[in-house]
Amino acid sequence: MLPSHSNFGGKIHGGHILNLMDQIAFACASKHSQKYCVTASVNRVDFRSPVEVGELLTLKASINYTGRTSMVVGVRVESQNITTGKRRHCNSSYFTMVAKTEEGKSAEVPGLLIQDEQGVRRFARSKFRKEAAFLRDTKFDESNFKAEDYLDSLFDDNIKIELK
Repeated sequence: MLPSHSNFGGKIHGGHILNLMDQIAFACASKHSQKYCVTASVNRVDFRSPVEVGELLTLKASINYTGRTSMVVGVRVESQNITTGKRRHCNSSYFTMVAKTEEGKSAEVPGLLIQDEQGVRRFARSKFRKEAAFLRDTKFDESNFKAEDYLDSLFDDNIKIELK
């Protein structure tokens, strides 16, 4: 990582790391689907430890889940101090990538061949994360949401509510 990648605090800017993560997710999804892919969503980016200027980064990506036209790509970022050799897991995230036809329509993707328990764990985790996100999104959809259903549960939070 170069000084030009750093933020005002002297650490590598999180946005630069996210850009690299998006690129590796694109490469992984495109290789699996043999199609051009676009990022549909990024689920929870965990910044575990800062990356220092001068460290080497290794990005690892795997297809964790396949739907009809989408894939969940797990991305792990590790940094390595080049003088000590010490490695750290510094970032993880899940990218939902959608395969596209040449006309820009969503394209079907090949299913995933799972050959070990780790693959089953990753697929199941992604499937349940997707289902939970759908339930959360529909539960808080504007057309279904009623503030009075949640007011009591917000009483101890750091807010002041003055509804009109």
